Amino acid sequence: MRIILLIMALFASLPALADEGMWTFDNFPASTVEKTYATEVTPAWLDHVRLSTIRLTNCTASFVSAEGLILTNHHCVESCLAELSSKDDSLLDRGYMAAKQKDERRCSTQLADVLVGMDDVTRTVAKSIGGLDDKAANETRKKVLTELEQSCEQASAKAKSGKVKCQAVTLYDGGQYFIYKYKRYDDVRLVFAPEADIAAFGGDPDNFQFPRWSLDFSMLRAYEHGKPAKTPNHLRVNFAGPHADELVFVAGHPGTTQRLETRAQLEFERDVSLPSTLLRTAELRGRYIQFGRSAPADEQLVEAPLNSLENGLKVRRKLLDALHDDALMARKSEDEKALRASAQIAGLDPWTEIEKATARQRALHLPHTFIEGGAGFNSILFRYARLLVRGADEKTKPNTARLREYTDVALPRIEQQLYARVPIYSEVEVLTMSFSLQRMREWLGPDHPVVRKLLVKESPDALATRLVAETKLNDPLVRKQLWEGGKSAVDASRDPMIVLARSLDGDARAIRKQFEDEVEAPISAASERIAAERFKAYGTHVYPDATFTLRLNYGTIQGWVENGTPVEPFTYLDRAFERATGASPFKIPDSWMKVKSQLDMRTPFCISTSSDIVGGNSGSPLIDGEGRVVGLMFDGNIHSISGDYWFDTAKNRAIALHPAIIREALEKVYGAKSLLAEMTDG
Repeated sequence: MRIILLIMALFASLPALADEGMWTFDNFPASTVEKTYATEVTPAWLDHVRLSTIRLTNCTASFVSAEGLILTNHHCVESCLAELSSKDDSLLDRGYMAAKQKDERRCSTQLADVLVGMDDVTRTVAKSIGGLDDKAANETRKKVLTELEQSCEQASAKAKSGKVKCQAVTLYDGGQYFIYKYKRYDDVRLVFAPEADIAAFGGDPDNFQFPRWSLDFSMLRAYEHGKPAKTPNHLRVNFAGPHADELVFVAGHPGTTQRLETRAQLEFERDVSLPSTLLRTAELRGRYIQFGRSAPADEQLVEAPLNSLENGLKVRRKLLDALHDDALMARKSEDEKALRASAQIAGLDPWTEIEKATARQRALHLPHTFIEGGAGFNSILFRYARLLVRGADEKTKPNTARLREYTDVALPRIEQQLYARVPIYSEVEVLTMSFSLQRMREWLGPDHPVVRKLLVKESPDALATRLVAETKLNDPLVRKQLWEGGKSAVDASRDPMIVLARSLDGDARAIRKQFEDEVEAPISAASERIAAERFKAYGTHVYPDATFTLRLNYGTIQGWVENGTPVEPFTYLDRAFERATGASPFKIPDSWMKVKSQLDMRTPFCISTSSDIVGGNSGSPLIDGEGRVVGLMFDGNIHSISGDYWFDTAKNRAIALHPAIIREALEKVYGAKSLLAEMTDG
């Protein structure tokens, strides 16, 4: 009888899976979808969608033509727009449209990866760490994953199918390990972006709100060998869009979720990590706003980072609210209680071990965040310096002995970042670095050894001003020479940013090692033991936490009930004009006002779906049962933010751009009929 009750408790604690789940493509619950929605999801359908979906550096996207045309969100290309802008010409504000393919402009730091293969290496990893203590297992695991990545790339270089990029992927908190293989496009060019006023209509006040009216889409193109890439796997666009209650799918790369973490880990987020981050971010936002008020040109300089900062603030504020929800935290405790009751664990209790490790994490959090995490040195130029200093040291070591972010697999991406000709504005660099130095001194205290080393003779403002004025790292040719010159060149450099990074590296590495040994290692070991018990109880009938790897979700087109009032799942163009005030963030651009009489005011604009998404899903295609794009994901409602920790089927909603408004804009506002034809011909 006791066993039966335990099984009942376990299944009662399983999440309600209606429309919930960020499923890997090798474990998608196709039979459940067929039984529930009478829609067959075949292996061929899954393969086509997988090979048509793209992981950008920061978002998701999809191929929508046979000539490498890519559809994604406007906010996913903001960094490219900023990179291609100048102080006097902001592409972010005025938008961009390439009249011909020769006018498509390269986004030098953007990548487009397509998942082409997945190898399960769980047994190999488990065998390598069997019998080792936590510290040794942590180090060995990283070494083995590096070896697996390396051998994968070496094998692909000899294969007829062509070279791929290989990445080790951890699922179910160590329950599974995979090597994911990606076809990489490193030549990605800007094709089209609307003006910021319509792309982000509603701005921060509308962020995570619904109804919405923001034209959050842009287009890129992948190139190979200087020509548009041939992409036979692409998604056709159904500009008619979906109807209410229709089954839809989201293919994308959700960033991170923490639904499988223990209560102790969530309490650390609630009590330590989120509050400290919110305090720093809120103050930096104020400084950005004040800086931008000095002149229109200055406002343009901080527009993109301010947008990102404000989005992050709202997310973290609502995450903190979610973790203060006693009922939801109680549910987490009940889930743990049920699993612990069924577990047959010899030796130390893994939940208790995680509690001990998070207690140590609280003590190490501030120095790790500011010094190793770089929160005390918020500067693009310093980040370049650290890449150069650490890279110079790490490249002298065998590949498997390096820090994971400097293995041979990672080096091409580092080189792309270092060599990119990205505009760096000294006044913004001084602002962010002086601020971060001030906060490091405040939080670590003026007597902390690192703080005294840096600020015993100079104030944060003076140090930041001097470093930014004297460094030459804003020149990509200088960065390239140092990188290619290796350790001897970096060690000999007297560039002040390099000198700073060099002087800090020993302290930062020591803090990192302490964190890895005392926090990361015991949590990883305990999480793997919990994962083993979870697999015994549930198998793969639950989905893994998001890890910015490709996932597929199913849901329906639906609104929700807010304080007793139904929220309809569609918005229309006419309401955008009714809400317009003529001033940002509720300003409709002149390009739209000029053709207002030609526009169909009943064009659907945005869609609400029950899809389970989080950050990283931005730019994901919303797909119907026939595999056609029927929307473009760009946001969630305010309730969806708690989806990092748990999913509320009643209120969590995702927001997509309707394809009809994309057609209306391209055809009537921007005259981009050739792009429409290319998308339609597919």
